[in-house]
Amino acid sequence: MKVDVLIVGLGFAGSTTARVLAEKGHAVHLIDKRSHIGGNAYDCVDAHGLLIHPYGPHIFHTNSQNVFDFLSRFTEWIPYEHRVLAKVGEQLLPIPINRTTINALYGLALDEAGVAAYLERVRDKREGQAKTSEDVVLSSVGSDLCEKFFRGYTKKQWGLDLSELAAGVAARIPTRTNEDDRYFTDTHQQMPKDGYTRMFERMLDHPKITFETNVDFFSARDRYAAKHVVYTGPIDAYFDYRFGKLPYRSLEFVHEHLPDTESFQRSATVNYPNEQAFTRITEFKKITGQTHKGTSIVREYPRGDGDPYYPVPRPDNEALFRRYDALAQAEKGVTFVGRLAQYRYYNMDQVTAAALTRAEELAGSLVA
Repeated sequence: MKVDVLIVGLGFAGSTTARVLAEKGHAVHLIDKRSHIGGNAYDCVDAHGLLIHPYGPHIFHTNSQNVFDFLSRFTEWIPYEHRVLAKVGEQLLPIPINRTTINALYGLALDEAGVAAYLERVRDKREGQAKTSEDVVLSSVGSDLCEKFFRGYTKKQWGLDLSELAAGVAARIPTRTNEDDRYFTDTHQQMPKDGYTRMFERMLDHPKITFETNVDFFSARDRYAAKHVVYTGPIDAYFDYRFGKLPYRSLEFVHEHLPDTESFQRSATVNYPNEQAFTRITEFKKITGQTHKGTSIVREYPRGDGDPYYPVPRPDNEALFRRYDALAQAEKGVTFVGRLAQYRYYNMDQVTAAALTRAEELAGSLVA
C-alpha cells in the first residue's frame, strides 16, 4: 500500500497530525492495534444507554486558544468544570486543598488570610529548588496534609513514594487559600457535546485520510510503502527495547452500572488516598450531563504491568529516554510525537499542541 504518510496510532497525536497533513494535500493512512479510533480518549454508550470512557475519565481543559480553535472545528462543546473530592477518614473534602478543605478537616473558621497564615506555619520550609514531589508537597502544605491527601495516593498511583518521584508530578496540583473547588482553572473547560469518538470521526473525515483498526505496526509494517512514518507509540518498543524497557504505569478499569441509583456520589470523581486499593471512582453522568434513572461508574486500580498509560517521571527514566530520543533524532523518515513516543506526562491539549507543531514542521518538508 503506497501512501505519503503512515501514522501509527489513532489517538490525539495521530489524528491531529493526520488532519493537518491531509489539509496540506498529503495522502495519510493511519493504523491502530486497537479495535477503535480515539486512543485512550475513546468513549462509547454502554449497554444501559450511558456514555462512558472505557479508559477512565478524560476531562478536556486548556489555556491554548490554538488547540481549542483546532478541536472546535470537529465538535460543539458543553461547559463542564471538573470537581473532585477526596475521602479522608469519614469526610469528603475538596482536592486541590482549599479553604473549605482546611476548615472542614480541622474544625476551623479561617478566612483567606488565615488559611495562608496556617499553611505558612505548617509547611516544611526547605532550602533550594524542589527536587522531588515530596519536596513540593511538604514545602506547600506540611506533613499532616501530605500524609492525608498525597503520600498514599501517590504510592498507589505510581508504585513509588513521593520522595522517589520528580517534582513536576506534585507540582501539577495547586494549593488554594480561597474556596475555588474546581480541579482545573484553565480558560477553556468543556466537554465534546457528542463525545470524543464523534469528534475523532469528524477529524478523520477527509478524502486524503484512510485508516485501519486491529493492525499492529510491528507485524504489518512491511505492508506499507510510505514516504514518511509518524509514530505515536512507546518509543522503546519502536527500537525493540535496545537499552531496556522504559517504565510505564498501567491501569485496570472496573466498570459497574447501578440500575436503581440516580446518583452514586457527590462529585464526578472521588479520590481515595488511603484505605482502598483503587485510587478513584468516577461517575460518568456527572461529566456528560446525561439524565438516567441509573448510573455508571468506574474504579481505577493502578498496575505495574499492562498497557502503558503514564511515563514514570524519575531522573533515571529521563536519562534512559534521552538515549532512545537520540536514536529517534537519527531515524530517517520517522517523526515521533505523543505521550508515549516523547515519554511525557502530557494532558490531551498538550498532546494536540505537540502534534500541531510537528505536523506543520513535517508538512513543510514533504512534497505533496
